[in-house]
Amino acid sequence: MKLYKAYAKVNIFLKITGARGNYHEIISRFMRVDSLYDELSFVSKNRDDAFKIIGEFSCKTEQNTIYKAYIALLDSLDETPAKSLKNLMDKYAVEVKKNIPAFAGLGGGSSDAATFLKMCNEVLDLGLSQNELALIGLKVGADVPFFIYGYDSANVGGIGEVVEEFKEELLDFEIFTPKIEISTPRVYRAYRENFYNPIDGFEVEKLKKTPSLDILKKMSADEANDLFKPALQEYKELKSYYKYGYYFSGSGSSFFRVKERKQ
Repeated sequence: MKLYKAYAKVNIFLKITGARGNYHEIISRFMRVDSLYDELSFVSKNRDDAFKIIGEFSCKTEQNTIYKAYIALLDSLDETPAKSLKNLMDKYAVEVKKNIPAFAGLGGGSSDAATFLKMCNEVLDLGLSQNELALIGLKVGADVPFFIYGYDSANVGGIGEVVEEFKEELLDFEIFTPKIEISTPRVYRAYRENFYNPIDGFEVEKLKKTPSLDILKKMSADEANDLFKPALQEYKELKSYYKYGYYFSGSGSSFFRVKERKQ
């Protein structure tokens, strides 16, 4: 069976623009990391009728983003394609070779979910458009639509549902991830309680038009990512891992910088 790559992402910048109920609205530049990806494939299994994921995961199957994507896809399909999807997952397990660290701000779970949706769409010839897949993916997680569209770089807004391609050269990143499991809800809660300071529309428009390399040259780690300070507050051990010139991805715990080009 074909092997599918689920790429990681970094947040070049991540700024809060407001709140929507319990959610925070953001503007962020997501960029795909070509050198880091999980590998997904369908593999034959014993027909035990249970949805099966093969791979190194610390969570139960029901908590896995791939399983959540399966349920979201199933709920969105008419009777005949839904039956085809059930039959597919009766015969095959999803094998995942995990390379993207979990709880790292690199979008591994979201990318796996998006890749699974695209795999099902292709293998079963469901004929779902990217927009339709993105809406299904949004039920799984806010970052999933970006991975559905597969852009090199994009401005992501709202709670993650607004994805606008940003045409620029893909950068090559050096990434390191401390072994700290960060809770995204905890970091956002700390932001709201102690650091809440949304940027205005003028600043949003300016950031959306600025190339990623320019942003990384002009901004420090905490200027580029509104979640860096709250993450440091909640996870004090993070500070010992921070190195000058590196940036913070998502709610962490990964740090990244652009690799220097060899002359």
